Amino acid sequence: MTGTEDSDDALMARVAGGDADAFDRLAARHMRRAVALAQRLTGNPSDADDIAQEAFLRVWRHAARWDGARAAFGTWLYRIIVNLAIDRGRRPGWSPLDDAEAIPDGAPDALDRIAERQTAAQVNRALDALPDRQRAAVVLFHQDGLSQRQAADVLGLGESAFASLLARARAALKTALSAGREPS
Repeated sequence: MTGTEDSDDALMARVAGGDADAFDRLAARHMRRAVALAQRLTGNPSDADDIAQEAFLRVWRHAARWDGARAAFGTWLYRIIVNLAIDRGRRPGWSPLDDAEAIPDGAPDALDRIAERQTAAQVNRALDALPDRQRAAVVLFHQDGLSQRQAADVLGLGESAFASLLARARAALKTALSAGREPS
């Protein structure tokens, strides 16, 4: 298959009709990005895998509800993932092992790596402390590389509302990082 028969729209039309092969192709095409987005949103690889699998299960179950005229498949999938990640974050759970102190590496550049980890951990803590929608805006735009229009569509916002949300998130992160603490 080539051309429009291989497009996300065409595959979704076939998935809506119960075509498991079309679903497999769609999942293979988008799974890596789905897991990566979920991991950036949750900070947990295990949760990210679960969220991506649940997102594709919802794609399979609700394929007939998808309307290509309202949203591109990728936008629809990202919205499902963002919503699942926000829901997952609201549940009480275990602290990830990644929060435990790391054992220093004995390699010559170990101090540099420790400093990088500490900076990354500080940024991640500040990002985790943001309200859910602000965190999602930062992750979608800065970490996943979506345009403002695409990220706004995922969050169900207009571009100007998204830009305002992103500006508030950036300001909170800047304040938290310059003060060495998480945003409040």
